[in-house]
Amino acid sequence: MTDKLPAKPRALPWWKQKSLAEMNEAEWESICDNCAKCCLIKLEDEEDSTVYYTDVACDLLDGTTCHCKDYANRETLVPDCLHLTPDNLDELYWMPPSCAYRLLHEGKNLPSWHHLVSGDRQSIHRMKQSVIGRFTYAAEVKEEDWEDRVVTWPLKKKM
Repeated sequence: MTDKLPAKPRALPWWKQKSLAEMNEAEWESICDNCAKCCLIKLEDEEDSTVYYTDVACDLLDGTTCHCKDYANRETLVPDCLHLTPDNLDELYWMPPSCAYRLLHEGKNLPSWHHLVSGDRQSIHRMKQSVIGRFTYAAEVKEEDWEDRVVTWPLKKKM
């Protein structure tokens, strides 16, 4: 008869060991999966506060990397840019259900395609969870036409 040793418990990943508010700047920034869904123009229904996503993106979005072309100055250049911090996590309702900050804030797991889970920053793009190839720049669409550009794909969550 062979005695089996109990399985050694696996340590929790660092992002499960602390709250978002406890993270340092480098940890905080690494949570972002660079889906760029937050860079899509969102419309809010004034009557019921429903948030609608469009396929119209901020002109500062780099469409090949899903990074901001001027991250350091984005809030000055785009006054409506939502700069998430541990102090404004209440505004996460604007973020898509797949947003890593929102998931962690809600006590949920990161999806399998998130780079901290997969170890690969490109997995999000391979799994078609980013905006690459799915948007038009705001400069190319008249503001009065944004309502015609409402889409649901940013709200679909694939774990």
